[in-house]
Amino acid sequence: MKVYTLRFNLFLALAVLLAPLCGCSTFGHKDEPLAALRVCIEMQPNTPGPANPTMTVSVLRADPVQVTVDKEPILTEANVVAAKVISTPESPAIDIRFDDNGTWILEQYSASNPGRHLAIYGQWGKKKLKNSRWLAAPLITGRINNGILSFTPDMSLVEANDFVQGLNDIAKQFQTGTKE
Repeated sequence: MKVYTLRFNLFLALAVLLAPLCGCSTFGHKDEPLAALRVCIEMQPNTPGPANPTMTVSVLRADPVQVTVDKEPILTEANVVAAKVISTPESPAIDIRFDDNGTWILEQYSASNPGRHLAIYGQWGKKKLKNSRWLAAPLITGRINNGILSFTPDMSLVEANDFVQGLNDIAKQFQTGTKE
């Protein structure tokens, strides 16, 4: 069996050098809004051990509330199917619809953790995710089996619209399986 290592290395070198010229980019075009979402479950503050790494986060800017959460999110923007802003007299509310896997995860965690909070972290902006903070910590009052997470975020209507638009753009790309 003959092995042409020199020819293989030449092809590999050409592929590496030409890869940046292919026009491939990360999620989103430069002018489209981007968003990231992390939904974490509240944990006991003194949960010991590396098996359950926790962190304490501050939610709400005007009247901060400290919540100890698991560092690993249970849901992300990869689970989002669609999001929408709901206008209310006081402040905007956001509804996020999750895919089948996200619906199952949300149902399992909400059913097994009544009385705890879901801490919701968001990042949004154009070109880069320049805005980021913990947005809300809704209380789990019962099992959420419809796959929709509704909450009132600590953000203005303009910020909420940008965040939701970014989530919807990312969700479309995950659904079509393209990274453009």
